[in-house]
Amino acid sequence: MTTTDLQRPATAPAFQHISSGRRAKNMTATVLVSAAFVIAVAPLVWLLWTVLEKGFTHVLTADWWQKSLAGLTGRQEGGGAYHAIYGTLVQGLICAVIAVPIAIMVAIYLVEYGRDSKLAKWITFTVDILSGVPSIVAALFIYALWVTTLGLPRSAFAVSLSLVLLMIPVVVRTTEELLKIVPDELREASYALGIPKWKTIVKIVVPTALSGIITGIMLAVARVMGETAPVLILVGYTQFINYDPFGGNMASLPLFMNSERLTTNEIGEARVWGAAVTLILIITVINLLATVISRLTAVKTK
Repeated sequence: MTTTDLQRPATAPAFQHISSGRRAKNMTATVLVSAAFVIAVAPLVWLLWTVLEKGFTHVLTADWWQKSLAGLTGRQEGGGAYHAIYGTLVQGLICAVIAVPIAIMVAIYLVEYGRDSKLAKWITFTVDILSGVPSIVAALFIYALWVTTLGLPRSAFAVSLSLVLLMIPVVVRTTEELLKIVPDELREASYALGIPKWKTIVKIVVPTALSGIITGIMLAVARVMGETAPVLILVGYTQFINYDPFGGNMASLPLFMNSERLTTNEIGEARVWGAAVTLILIITVINLLATVISRLTAVKTK
């Protein structure tokens, strides 16, 4: 045996035969996983097909996006959902403006400052509770505080406050997990250069995780925009456009669907399906924007 033969690593023998029992187990697992996938996806596909089939024709008209139902009764054709689309976007935007800064600062404190402190444990416990709070409970809490206690009117702003309670835990959890996966070597290198901790967080840690944070924020906004209970409790429906979020009734797509559903005629039913398609399209666009922004803000490694 030569020296070359001794230095050459021995190769593991390839599997020449797979027993029939292993083949059967593999086939069974494949069939079960495929069946579970089909069972999970089939209702979603059926739902999307039904909604698009019955409501897609409405969203193809310009009036649907440019007009409201001002001056129209439930049995009159025409009009559009502009007032409801505007209300949905405004309520979601106000919610994001309030919730996002609070959630990001809470997540930064939990990860960077108070990992083992008692305050951090209480904050984590509170966020866990908020994560499981139903939307109707959040709406009733804001109603008791905003309307009953403070005597302020029902409004779109009150709806946004209830959505804040639903959005904060989602953004906190997303941001917290993304900050945790930022390598500690980046922090240590920054500290070694004499950069303060707050500047390290602002300039190094947050930009590194910014791509995922933005994605989490956009997905949280898309989630709260479809909530129904807060708008049913905290604001009234109107067929007119209302540009004041602090006073008066303001329509939204969930309220629009609920109002037209009560008309119990073909025109109202068609508008319900159209509003459902519109909400799906808005949420889809937000999800696509989240993907694009995530790729544009991702940290380049080369």
